[in-house]
Amino acid sequence: MRPLEGLLIVDLSQFLSGPSASLRLSDLGARVIKIERPQGGDLCRQLYISNLALDGDSTLFHSINRNKESFAADLKSEDDREKLRCLLRRADVMIHNFRPGVMERLGFDYEAVRALNPRIVYAEITGYGKAGPWRNKPGQDLLVQALSGLTWLSGNADHPPVPFGIAIADLYAGAHLAEGILACLVRRGITGKGGRVEVSLLESILDFQFEVLTTFLNDGGKLPQRSAINNGHAYLGAPYGIYQTASGYLALAMNSVPRLGELLECPALLQYSDPQSHFEKRDEIKQVLADHLKSRSTEYWLSKLEPADIWCADVLGWPQLVQHEAFQVLDMVQEVSRDGGVTLKTTRCPIRIDGEILKSSRGAPRLGEQTEEITKELILAHEKSRDR
Repeated sequence: MRPLEGLLIVDLSQFLSGPSASLRLSDLGARVIKIERPQGGDLCRQLYISNLALDGDSTLFHSINRNKESFAADLKSEDDREKLRCLLRRADVMIHNFRPGVMERLGFDYEAVRALNPRIVYAEITGYGKAGPWRNKPGQDLLVQALSGLTWLSGNADHPPVPFGIAIADLYAGAHLAEGILACLVRRGITGKGGRVEVSLLESILDFQFEVLTTFLNDGGKLPQRSAINNGHAYLGAPYGIYQTASGYLALAMNSVPRLGELLECPALLQYSDPQSHFEKRDEIKQVLADHLKSRSTEYWLSKLEPADIWCADVLGWPQLVQHEAFQVLDMVQEVSRDGGVTLKTTRCPIRIDGEILKSSRGAPRLGEQTEEITKELILAHEKSRDR
């Protein structure tokens, strides 16, 4: 039995942030009913991160909405709003990521839902919170990255702002929302009371930067200084970064520069014995390393560094990674499917419970696929019981 089996989650969210939270709760055993517009459904169904689609929906939708059920409801219709109210009376958790004010207009704000079900955990994601001049800005991942300062941490010193190559704000906010939901469920188990969980993309991405932002706040407002050579971290000294070799690339983390000089047979590094120089002369040191490491293969350098317990690694692309024994032993890939033989390979839940790897072969639902079934099971049955 998975930890969250028996819990019912009604998820009105779209795109990535909210659905990533309900995906994780579904992986842990909760039943997730996804509420979608009858016409078109979740906009993520047509949000392509490549030209690859599967059975009419984007592969992104398939991957983030696996193991869920779809209930089609037009929230501008009073009949459908009443159906949603019936579901919420039975639900343990409700999730949404509409802009501030939308749920109030629809009649599903926190106070209205709590009146229906005092035990419910009401969870919401906004872009920038509900107050302040940005409250109505589009809560989109790249825009949040741009406003948060994050884009000045990657790339070299002469590069323009560099965003992450994935939707880091969405996914981090989804993880925070799942944490808050679980905390409120634990509290409900103790007190019997539900609660409200609020997360914003901006607050989540600021928390993501806690290490470097804390340095800025306590160091007189000193700005991050990206290295001009192979920047790996704007606040760390040499040798931290990724270096080209004769056969590929080599990643070097925090290490003693003179010790590297000995192991790599690079006498020029021996002069940097003062740890302070690793910061003050960071680019100078990294240039010496960059020139030297090109002379031999990655495999050669690893054979020198790894036995000495130096923090280093090969730099793999996905083709090399998925073929590697270290990846395969994790059993990270699962295959999910719809009826009609539609299948998709995707990643599994990264959490293990009591040693068990959590997989599910159930793919993402078609739009409204379970509407009739849910209506009979949870809405009509509930109405009949109330009439008795």
